[in-house]
Amino acid sequence: MDPAQNTNAAGIGGSNGTTTTTGYQTNDGTATASEDSKENLNQVINSIQKTLGLLHQLHLTVSSFTPASQLHLLQRLNSLVSELNSMAKLSEKCNIQVPMEVLSLIDDGKNPDEFTRDVINSCVARNQVTKGKTDAFKDLRKHILEELEETFPDEVDKYREIRAASAAEAKRQAQSQNVLPNGDAKVKSEL
Repeated sequence: MDPAQNTNAAGIGGSNGTTTTTGYQTNDGTATASEDSKENLNQVINSIQKTLGLLHQLHLTVSSFTPASQLHLLQRLNSLVSELNSMAKLSEKCNIQVPMEVLSLIDDGKNPDEFTRDVINSCVARNQVTKGKTDAFKDLRKHILEELEETFPDEVDKYREIRAASAAEAKRQAQSQNVLPNGDAKVKSEL
């Protein structure tokens, strides 16, 4: 799509490096900022593809340069500069953060999917360690309660009653405040 045709795009890039995205109305009247950001990204991708095509044409023009083709070369250079300017303006509407590790992998000629795989493997390993720790604490708590119950049965019964009452109160408060038992806030999905 020609960037000149997209002057009514909803996202507006700020001069301070932030991006403000405004949703637009769909047929059912709901604002869709997600679709708007996808459209902005598609415009940037199209601009990149157009720039690559212009670079290829420029390469062909330079490789077969003659003094008579100087005007044609200048026209190609001007269209390349214009497209790069357009791409820079369109990219201000996109807020995409790429980790430096991914850029380093690309510079090294490697597949960026390796970074994703390494991050996921790292998360799985940390998750397993954390799960092991929580399981160990659960076993310790269970063992301590068993030992305490043998030694102090009345106190353990009182403790369990207090824990049950406290858990019921926390659950009641969470429900009244639209908060999940783990402390997260409930989010209403709007269709």
